[in-house]
Amino acid sequence: MSYPAEFNLKPSRHAARCNPHRAPQSPSQLKPQVSSLAMVAGKTAAGMPRIGMGTAVQGPKPDPVRRAVLRAIELGYRHFDTAAHYETEGPIGEAAAEAVRSGAVASRDELFVTSKLWCSDAHRDRVLPALRQTLRNLQMDYVDLYLVHWPVTMKAGRFKAPFTAEDFEPFDMRGVWEAMEECHRLGLAKAIGVANFSCKKLETLLSFATIPPAVNQVEVNPVWQQRKLRAFCREKGIQLCAYSPLGAKGTHWGSDAVMDTGVLQEIAAARGKTVAQVCLRWVYEQGDCLITKSFNEERMRENLDVDGWELTEDEHRRIAEIPQRKINLGKRYVSEHGPYKSLEELWDGEI
Repeated sequence: MSYPAEFNLKPSRHAARCNPHRAPQSPSQLKPQVSSLAMVAGKTAAGMPRIGMGTAVQGPKPDPVRRAVLRAIELGYRHFDTAAHYETEGPIGEAAAEAVRSGAVASRDELFVTSKLWCSDAHRDRVLPALRQTLRNLQMDYVDLYLVHWPVTMKAGRFKAPFTAEDFEPFDMRGVWEAMEECHRLGLAKAIGVANFSCKKLETLLSFATIPPAVNQVEVNPVWQQRKLRAFCREKGIQLCAYSPLGAKGTHWGSDAVMDTGVLQEIAAARGKTVAQVCLRWVYEQGDCLITKSFNEERMRENLDVDGWELTEDEHRRIAEIPQRKINLGKRYVSEHGPYKSLEELWDGEI
């Protein structure tokens, strides 16, 4: 079983279509064979570090974010995930500049920075100005990866929840993506991609994209394993990137379901690892990039400790048998008067 080894900007248009009813893998297929091409010093072949630090926080917290990112750089993190909606672009840029001044990194080029286009800027004429604002916030000339945060469009200026039915507008996927492609051509985004896209939405995007998405960032964890979406992305040459690999416990939408899973606790105890390490190692062995967030130094170190050991075939089998349920349903984007009138429509039945 091979992994997407690089940002393939021209995936085959003749690859197999995603089958939402595809049968689960057999036990013999559950433990991936890790290819050396897919992991070069913990990176994809295109240079995207496999482990990234997330920075989504509840409300603006510039100083804690700046300090945490700077310490993360000193500990060895090189991939940082942000978004206009998180309001953490500024602190990341400050931490990066400070890291260069201190010699923790030689230059900004040693870092991989991902940011995202918010829904209120998901209009053809607002994409480029939004990225330029992101770059001003970061004090950088480019981002390494720019993602469409959700397949959702809101009226310009709608930034904070709660949202009402009147805030939503039809999502012009083609217009938004053509503007994303222009960002790439201008050199402002080295790669472009999407987040929270289903197989069906990816298939629609690939039908007209000149520059296909390099990445699809979605929820992935042992309780929501994304086998069908992962298979589709591999066939299309799209790198899957996992957010909430631990279930986002403690957030307003997260759950204890992952960390409280008995199977994961038993495996962790038997291996002398934490439940978090078992979860992260499982995601890592799927070939996904992963975004994990903690501002606690001990846990930041722990989250990097996914190399040098492997889960057994039996452990993969036990994890594969964990009952599945999606945690981040995206309920705020569903409205009886909006483009998505149900969760089934938002996720195209892939929940």
